[in-house]
Amino acid sequence: MSANEDQEMELEALRSIYEGDESFRELSPVSFQYRIGENGDPKAFLIEISWTETYPQTPPIISMNAFFNNTISSAVKQSILAKLQEAVEVNLGTAMTYTLFEYAKDSKEQLMENHHPVHSAASISNIISVETPNTAPSSKKKDKKEQLSKAQKRKLADKTGLQADVFRRPLVLSLLPGMNTNSQKSKLTQLLTSVSKDLLLFKFLITFVV
Repeated sequence: MSANEDQEMELEALRSIYEGDESFRELSPVSFQYRIGENGDPKAFLIEISWTETYPQTPPIISMNAFFNNTISSAVKQSILAKLQEAVEVNLGTAMTYTLFEYAKDSKEQLMENHHPVHSAASISNIISVETPNTAPSSKKKDKKEQLSKAQKRKLADKTGLQADVFRRPLVLSLLPGMNTNSQKSKLTQLLTSVSKDLLLFKFLITFVV
């Protein structure tokens, strides 16, 4: 399967999973934002993920340069990006945007544990409001679709080829810093990649037989 085909499938899955989720924003068919935490939460932050032409065979571009993050110190931003890059290495070659967003959500407190707001003239609540595009204000509450539960998202991600074991990955990722050698980390990454590929092959064969 080509990179473009992989991206088309992942884009369709992301749109289905995050439909009605006001924290998610599709900037373009290859660029996405997700707000981790609610508006007004002093520990909320915004992640932007952009796909390269050869993604997912090559890493996506992850950024925290949005103005929403202007009260977060550079050190904390770099720490968060480093953790996300570890997740990228584990998932390289597979659809990972959903995995990265969910990992950040599940690990929010840990990622922001050293956060001390940087003084700013603007309040976070006035910086950005991430909303679903093309929503009529007068009928927003009436027409707003019910958000998928975590279990429903997991089921949909599994059906569309996204890694459904995202909810177990924070535990695996937490083990990486404790490994003393690059060789140990490399072996774990290879093992996880192999398991992911086997799972995807199994899903394909089941679909073909049925």
